[in-house]
Amino acid sequence: MLPTGAQGGGDSGRAVAVADEAPGYAVEDFAYPEADRILRERGIVLKRGDGHITLADCASGPGLLQVMARREDDVICFRTVGTSGWLTLEIPAVYVVRGNDYTTRVDMSVGDEEKSFDIEKNTWTSVGESADEQGREFMLMEIRTSK
Repeated sequence: MLPTGAQGGGDSGRAVAVADEAPGYAVEDFAYPEADRILRERGIVLKRGDGHITLADCASGPGLLQVMARREDDVICFRTVGTSGWLTLEIPAVYVVRGNDYTTRVDMSVGDEEKSFDIEKNTWTSVGESADEQGREFMLMEIRTSK
């Protein structure tokens, strides 16, 4: 007969604490929820974020960040909440962003070059090709907001 808490069938015969059988800790990886579905349906690559900047229906209300890209038929909107937020993504050929009440900065790239743009609050700001002397198509890579 085995002592209480011992496992049979193995040659260790060691006691096993109940905590050893408990599930592991949940670790947040900041991956964007349903990113695969959004890529299939909208062609937008949403990578990671803190949950304070999320893709939104542009008709869902005022105060949204709005992004226009040459390869998109419609404006792409994002809801911002909290005191700060970040979202990494990929939207090609972005040329203008409309800010909201948050202080917003976007990081963009073209080839190996990276460039950041400060977005004016509640107005359209030229970014990417519309702010580039060579008119190159920039990819939107990150949005950061703060109150």
